[in-house]
Amino acid sequence: ITCPGVQLKDKQELYLSVFVLGQYKKTESVPAVFPLFFQERLLFEKAFANIVDPGDLVKLLEFDTAVLELIQLVPPVGKVLATYEENTRDFLFPDPKLTHGRRGLEREILMKRSPSFT
Repeated sequence: ITCPGVQLKDKQELYLSVFVLGQYKKTESVPAVFPLFFQERLLFEKAFANIVDPGDLVKLLEFDTAVLELIQLVPPVGKVLATYEENTRDFLFPDPKLTHGRRGLEREILMKRSPSFT
């Protein structure tokens, strides 16, 4: 994660919180120095037992929301610095112009700065 020209006032570590397909996971914490590197994979699995038509699955994914939050471990509960929200279909299957290399392995997203992140 990059944030050119920004130094964090608080020095507590940060992590990325991810909510997709009704499941919540988070990365390991990293030092509070940009750029942030999260060298791990988060696996989300979900079975859609009653779906037989791929079009129905697409509709379900369009109504579901994927949420990513960059959180700093500032006591007592942590401080959200930035968020990203998008329907799960577009998050999992972005337009080709948003990907580099192999589909979905690398891409850029723009997170929205939280009011508490000055």
